[in-house]
Amino acid sequence: MINTIQDNVASVQTRIHHAAERAGRSIEDVTLIAVTKYTTVDVAKALLQSDLADLGENRLEGLQEKSAVIGNGAKWHFIGSLQSRKVASLVGIIDMLHSLDRASLAKEINKRWESPLPCFVQVNVSGEQSKQGIDPDNVTSFIQELAVYENIQIVGLMTMAPLTKDENHLRHCFRSLRQLRDEVAKKAWSHAPCSYLSMGMSNDFEIAIEEGATHVRIGSLLTEGV
Repeated sequence: MINTIQDNVASVQTRIHHAAERAGRSIEDVTLIAVTKYTTVDVAKALLQSDLADLGENRLEGLQEKSAVIGNGAKWHFIGSLQSRKVASLVGIIDMLHSLDRASLAKEINKRWESPLPCFVQVNVSGEQSKQGIDPDNVTSFIQELAVYENIQIVGLMTMAPLTKDENHLRHCFRSLRQLRDEVAKKAWSHAPCSYLSMGMSNDFEIAIEEGATHVRIGSLLTEGV
């Protein structure tokens, strides 16, 4: 298993390097988050043994199960939808949240954390009703309102692009998020440096990198054949 995963990781990292190179960027600018949603604890451990430090989970139960075994051996990113009543269960486990999408969630995080939690605001750039996230027109005002929460730090924006093979449409979605990120960053708010972009998954991460992604969330490509 470990050899297969190491080969998969090497392949994905090569593709990241080439995508970054095409955009005139450095591979060091891109963080590869290995998504462990459908994997076992052993697979998650194998990913860490393949020189991946960042793991992402969509489900609270999966996060608790894997982090209990792995402990501080990984940097944990929670990338799924999060109910406010489950926030307390994440304290002391996650290092970053990629799905902040409402004030009530921010309020609960601020209450439970004792120091600023790095958060990405989730934005619905595609406009699909099936996608969660804040409307692009409301992002700036939403982030401005979060200044009252001392334990929230907005480090960037996150989006999920539509499942499509239309490269132009994907590129438009990613570019729109980057432009929105730039607008927020120009505000120079102390609580919202907003320097990162969490966008791109197994089917579209190369386009996302070409459009400025700093964090890509890859699952199936890393565990193929396992």
